[in-house]
Amino acid sequence: MSKTWDDNTFPMAYLVTFRTYGTWLHGDKRGSVSRHQNRFRSPRLPENSVMEHQHASKLKSPPVRLDAKDRRVVENAIREVCKHRGWHIHAINVRTNHVHVVVVVGAIGPDGVLRDFKAYTTRALRNAGYWKHEHSPWVDGGSNRYLWNEESVWYACDYVLNGQGDDLPNF
Repeated sequence: MSKTWDDNTFPMAYLVTFRTYGTWLHGDKRGSVSRHQNRFRSPRLPENSVMEHQHASKLKSPPVRLDAKDRRVVENAIREVCKHRGWHIHAINVRTNHVHVVVVVGAIGPDGVLRDFKAYTTRALRNAGYWKHEHSPWVDGGSNRYLWNEESVWYACDYVLNGQGDDLPNF
């Protein structure tokens, strides 16, 4: 039986997740989390089509869906920032509307990791001519799960690689 907790100063890795712009609005049938109701395991806001429509009407551009070429650019940019910073990727999966990365970064906090991933990927999408808007293709914030032991890293990698549905087409 493995330990469920290690007394580390820093997590072994992080599961970093961030979504594309406009693809999961407040009021969506999947539920959502507001900045005022953002505690671990707290209930999501319920479906509310009026709220969803209000948020949709405020979007600066259509919701962002990544196609195969966009996903390649995003993955390559994440690999580039990790190589540049000396970080180690355990698992990566770039989907049409979100990105998951299990990454080892050493003694820094996850907010800088999320910021760098978004900055590098936005710049790469712009340089490739795939993103022409002033605003980011990503929503504000994201999720940074702390992975404190080998078992949690393994489960996060399994989720990222095998828990996202079918493989996406490369065309």
